[in-house]
Amino acid sequence: MDREWVEQIARMVIERLRAESETGYAVPVGVSARHIHLTREHAETLFGPGHELTPVKPLMGGQFAADERVTIVGLGLRAIENVRVLGPYRGASQVEISATDAVRLGVRAPVRDSGDIAGSAPVAVVGPRGAVYLKEGLIVARRHIHMSPRDAAAAGVSDGEEVSARSGDGRGAVFRHVKIRVSPDFTTEAHLDTDEANAAGIKRGDLVEIIRVGGGAP
Repeated sequence: MDREWVEQIARMVIERLRAESETGYAVPVGVSARHIHLTREHAETLFGPGHELTPVKPLMGGQFAADERVTIVGLGLRAIENVRVLGPYRGASQVEISATDAVRLGVRAPVRDSGDIAGSAPVAVVGPRGAVYLKEGLIVARRHIHMSPRDAAAAGVSDGEEVSARSGDGRGAVFRHVKIRVSPDFTTEAHLDTDEANAAGIKRGDLVEIIRVGGGAP
């Protein structure tokens, strides 16, 4: 077979696969800073009996940023102060940090979906009225995209699906193993942590494009 003809067929196949693999759907980025979710019991230990969180900013899914802040402490008493509490109260306390924060604390925090804390890293949490020790609960949050059902349908993705997201801004990064989360309570937004956003030169409000390509490290 003629070499030129073979190369032309190869190019056609590559273009077809590329067209089928990409959704071409852009979503805005929200950069997620370190934060903590608390049980009511732990909040009362940290801030005092009967304490109620003070909402300062509404977030998607019925969550809110609270006025309360804590200090988290890792190995060798390495600490990070002013970690914001997010409400409402949860069934289990959980701290979400970046990989750089984990190094700063001297711990190995696994990359996990929010809520998946079994066997995760330990951490101490200090508030103005007391302290708690979490045997597990410190994670690096897995990158994910919140989507409304309408936007998910338009993008051709479903809840729990794994995709990649490509940024044309900054350094033009591709983020792999991005979890899709779909709910009527969500506003469509891709959540990256501060490490990921800074490394790629991405700021809040920039766009990433969903592409149907997995693989690579999380």
